[in-house]
Amino acid sequence: MIVVKLKGGLGNQMFQYALGRNLSLRNKTELKFDLTELEQDKLRYYELDIFNVSATVASKSEIMLIRKNSKGIISKILGILGQHYLCIEQKDLYFDASINKKKGDIYLEGYWQCENYFKDIRDIIINDFTIKSDSNKKNKSMLKKIEKSNSVCIHVRRGDYVYNKKTNKFHGVCSAEYYNNAVKIIQKKAKNPEFFIFSDDLQWTKANLIFKHPTIYVDINNTEKGYEDLRLMSNCKHFIIANSSFSWWSAWLSNNPEKIICAPQKWFVSEEEGDIIPKSWIRVKG
Repeated sequence: MIVVKLKGGLGNQMFQYALGRNLSLRNKTELKFDLTELEQDKLRYYELDIFNVSATVASKSEIMLIRKNSKGIISKILGILGQHYLCIEQKDLYFDASINKKKGDIYLEGYWQCENYFKDIRDIIINDFTIKSDSNKKNKSMLKKIEKSNSVCIHVRRGDYVYNKKTNKFHGVCSAEYYNNAVKIIQKKAKNPEFFIFSDDLQWTKANLIFKHPTIYVDINNTEKGYEDLRLMSNCKHFIIANSSFSWWSAWLSNNPEKIICAPQKWFVSEEEGDIIPKSWIRVKG
């Protein structure tokens, strides 16, 4: 049994699931979620139920079984008997190749923001992250526009990145300069681009992000329907992402083999970013 402790928003939960799914397949065992932290969080909640994920919720006894048996002399005795229990807490944001090789019943706690934890099962992850519900008319219409054009997704994350002092100090916010620099790169590499801007602050984007190419400010989904934006974003041809895990996944899920992905040069304000940005993505200053 693999148990993943879920925390954070949708994008973070997707990273946590992806590693858990990979380990469950390697160990040929079931994947379960520990929702304890989300149940106590006033701002976050379980969001993976919108997808076709292959997992169930772990009971308190199942969680305690792994955590208790992974410690001290009990763990050693059980190991000798061929029963391996591991409780793994992420040390830092850099990829740890040993994690993918772990065997036994495992409890995972961390963010695991690196594609190397699951890129070997890319097709499975993409299938698991297929949204179960059908789109409404407005989203279907927008999707057609995206599919028919050389669409470029521009994601602008502001919200708590701006008004929450603690969050702003940690994450910072991508500037208009960053987006303008990234657009210049796209213009050189992509023929006849059309920009589709997604943001939790469209007022700011309309005032600060104005381009000579066709631009659509996508405003058809509220925060409760954020997954609809994810579906639209991931169907774009190219990407200019924010320093956001939600933004990251929209680009990673795209099946365009020639996609151009621009990401901020600096992911966090002062912290090391680890291995979150794949080497093929273009880092942009601003």
